[in-house]
Amino acid sequence: MASLNNFTSLNENHANNPHFEQVLQAHISRRTILKGSMGTAASLLFGSKQALAENNKLSLHFQAVAKTLEDKLTLAAGYSWSVLLATGDPLNDITPDYANDGSDSAKTFAQRAGDHHDGMQFFGMNASGQWDPYATDRGLLCINHEAVSAAYLHPQGQTIVDGKRSVEAEVIKEMLAHGVSVVEVKRSGNSFTLVRNSPKNRRITTFTDSEITGPAARSPQLVTHYSHTGTRTRGTVANCANGHTPWGTYLTCEENWAGFFRCTASDESQRSPRELAAFKRYGIGGKGKELWATVQPDTAAKDYGRWHVARNGTSNNGSDDYRHVANTFGWVVEIDPFNPDSTPKKRTALGRFAHEGAWPGQVVPGQPLVWYMGCDSRHEYIYKYVSTARWDPADAHRGLAAGDKYLNDGQLYVARFNADGSGEWLALQFGQNGITAEATPFAFIDQADVLIHARLAADAAGATKMDRPEWGAVNPRNGEVYMTLTGNPSRAFDKVDAANPRYYNDPRLGEPQKGNANGHIIRWTEASSRNDATHFAWDIFLFAARSSADAANVNLSALTAANDFSSPDGLWFAKSGLLWIETDDHAYTDVSNCMLLAAIPGTVGDGHVASILNADKEQLKRINTPVGAAPGEERLRRFLVGPVDCEITGLTESPDGRALFVNIQHPGETTNGASFRINDPTTYLSHWPDSGMARPRSATIVITRDDGGMVGADLA
Repeated sequence: MASLNNFTSLNENHANNPHFEQVLQAHISRRTILKGSMGTAASLLFGSKQALAENNKLSLHFQAVAKTLEDKLTLAAGYSWSVLLATGDPLNDITPDYANDGSDSAKTFAQRAGDHHDGMQFFGMNASGQWDPYATDRGLLCINHEAVSAAYLHPQGQTIVDGKRSVEAEVIKEMLAHGVSVVEVKRSGNSFTLVRNSPKNRRITTFTDSEITGPAARSPQLVTHYSHTGTRTRGTVANCANGHTPWGTYLTCEENWAGFFRCTASDESQRSPRELAAFKRYGIGGKGKELWATVQPDTAAKDYGRWHVARNGTSNNGSDDYRHVANTFGWVVEIDPFNPDSTPKKRTALGRFAHEGAWPGQVVPGQPLVWYMGCDSRHEYIYKYVSTARWDPADAHRGLAAGDKYLNDGQLYVARFNADGSGEWLALQFGQNGITAEATPFAFIDQADVLIHARLAADAAGATKMDRPEWGAVNPRNGEVYMTLTGNPSRAFDKVDAANPRYYNDPRLGEPQKGNANGHIIRWTEASSRNDATHFAWDIFLFAARSSADAANVNLSALTAANDFSSPDGLWFAKSGLLWIETDDHAYTDVSNCMLLAAIPGTVGDGHVASILNADKEQLKRINTPVGAAPGEERLRRFLVGPVDCEITGLTESPDGRALFVNIQHPGETTNGASFRINDPTTYLSHWPDSGMARPRSATIVITRDDGGMVGADLA
């Protein structure tokens, strides 16, 4: 996910492939949802009655929290929270406590928690230090660190002279503050604490050697000065959402990586039209986020030039420069948290794009494994990866070797949502679906090229442009998949369609917000409940909106003051069956800080067909779309509101469901306002979690129920 300040600068998909209404403008009725074209929709809903009965046993165990703009964490009554790990906290006793004034030495961040905590996963651990998915009192927590609030990391913020970084230590600190933390945690009373000196504690950063595996490994387009064979790269960056595997490894996903690479006009003049087309499609261009490539002198050990995609070598293959380095980022990266000496592996079979996450589908012996993924930019796509190998439970403790089996060989798909409530998975395979050597405007070379340029392949295949896909989650009770579409102010009036059906104005502080300002959550069920199905049925689970918005065309989920929200982002299915929804809001912060809500999910097809009338000046456009049943306050409530200027992100829980881990990212991140002064703490928007006049920090918190029950839910 992107930070609030960077929302408007996100890369957008300007490809000319059709939006939904250009693909299929079928009139939807309740009958077509239940019967469906292709004779499929009814069969796709198999199992819904049983799942609905199970959901009916669930109830929400808390009263709704009110919206608030206060700089504090507001939690439902009957629950408690504590900070587990905040930016800069040491992972061992050798590293000094964090001063939080910018004076902490750069090198110590190799053993400190990074910044901007994001996606994370709890892995239960037994007494022998091995993975145990049922262990509830001890485990490893893997935490992504997506970005940095650089102003707070240094005494006076970043030092930039003539457009270049002039203090090397500042850059080293920032590069170490990105990546992933692996930390051991243990139950302490009703909550959890950090095991500070655990031998499992580890940081994976932008300096960590990583192996490139799968079909794109050894491609000439991955050759760099660091790896002449195209099989290795240095580090991981922009680690946003995440995933995991049934063999106990962690998947961290590289999202807004493209912005870190420097590519000036003079660099572009040295590139082919094909390379420039790829750069444009992925948003590579400009000075480079944080200006890491500008540090001088550029030593071989630190190699800041790897953030510059310049063709400045004399070789024909790129082995003496970093012209291809951007192609080594944008992947799903597998990490074995139980082996601190292991090398992370970038899994190219899952495609290269702005990976928001990789969420596993249901694990069924004898069936392929599947991961669902979103590409987090406006008008981008939803993907699915299906393994060639079929799941063998004997692989459950094979670590990265199991990853070699299931994550290096499979089929990548992209979604097309039809207007009649059906959908198709389109194979991103060289020679199929328009992905050929003759394709225009981008001619493909081979399957490695397809995976390296998965966005362009999805364009060619005719995938559906979505309103910024973010997190996904799979309902463990019925296999239905949910994915947040966090919003899209660039959604044009004439480009609305069944899956992205709203164009409206949501004024904020008197300023217009047009398009789909608040976002929605879509869900689907695979044909015959098969992971490897190529057809599915879908509807829209929730429309985010102000409770005061037009009920007929904007607030279609009938949200109230107890559950209205904007910009859905993180999703997580709890052991209880609850669906947790987090927000990364850019549109509703005049009313409330970002929040966490709990929902009882329902099933695809439990609602009706809505007829939405969109208006722009004198123009009107009606869209029919399948909509889930309105939840009401009994099925959807606000559970938590965070401090000022934060994002609520990164959910996971203990295997017994009695401890919920949540990340509070970048409180008080707005440091570019006219009034902000680093030497005047009264100008900070937030001082959370340390309060007083402290600099704000991202942090992982632990939430528990005061009576020791499952967080958020009661089971009948």
